[in-house]
Amino acid sequence: MAKAATLPADMTFLDLEDACAPLEKPGARGKIAEAIQANDWGDRVLCVRVNAWDTEWTFRDVIEVVGGSGERLDEIMLPKVQSAAEVVALDLLLTQVEKEAGLRSGHIGIEAQIETTRGLINVEEICAASPRLETIIFGPADFAASMEMPVLTGGVQIAEYPGDHFHYVFSKILMAGRANGLQVIDGPFLKIRDQDAFRDYCQRTRTLGYDGKWALHPDQVAILNEVFSPTQEQFDRAWDILDAYKAATEEDLKGAVMFGDEMIDEASRKMATKFVSRGERAGLKRSER
Repeated sequence: MAKAATLPADMTFLDLEDACAPLEKPGARGKIAEAIQANDWGDRVLCVRVNAWDTEWTFRDVIEVVGGSGERLDEIMLPKVQSAAEVVALDLLLTQVEKEAGLRSGHIGIEAQIETTRGLINVEEICAASPRLETIIFGPADFAASMEMPVLTGGVQIAEYPGDHFHYVFSKILMAGRANGLQVIDGPFLKIRDQDAFRDYCQRTRTLGYDGKWALHPDQVAILNEVFSPTQEQFDRAWDILDAYKAATEEDLKGAVMFGDEMIDEASRKMATKFVSRGERAGLKRSER
């Protein structure tokens, strides 16, 4: 946990679910709360993944972690979400725990993981279930098990399949998330030593429009930051598009304008704005011309 605070990730979650053996889960709650208060986490989003509602640990995970972590904890991640009711239940519990802990109502956001066939079927309702929801996440390993796919490794390409076997899943989750204003994140890639394959799989969801992907190992963080951040060339071009469109609409009073050999309009402005905001978050500065 101390090492996690030093890594250049935009978001870090401390895990009470798959990372903890069953006998260790109760004791891990206090360790996580202590680490949240003791370490300098910078400006990253800080989250704790609790256990799913079909276990006996969930409610105490929330009570002890949120109650003991103070204001620095930003979010709770709920795994294996299968219905909107599970998100609503977490929302209600968080409201009570926040009040008891002296936190502002609504302080803790929710991240929801889609990891089962039932969850995917209900993903639209799940994404609209609570104003606390900030992020929707795909969990490939548990989802593959839920689908009974003949694979033993999660989050990797299946060579025998003529295409991307998760393309429909990626797209369905992405559309549900975007329709509700959520951040959309791809889950882990388990072959942590195969950096070329990891980079390839990052490009798949980045091209679709995902905001990011999980890192299981420090070596994956640098690749993720590179893949999911605009290049300097893209960042500068986005700014040029914004300048050209602003001049066209505010000075020349046109709704569309030629930018080199390309027509740009309001849709172009929206796309360019996304590149600029991503680039600024990644620390890019506009090149001097």
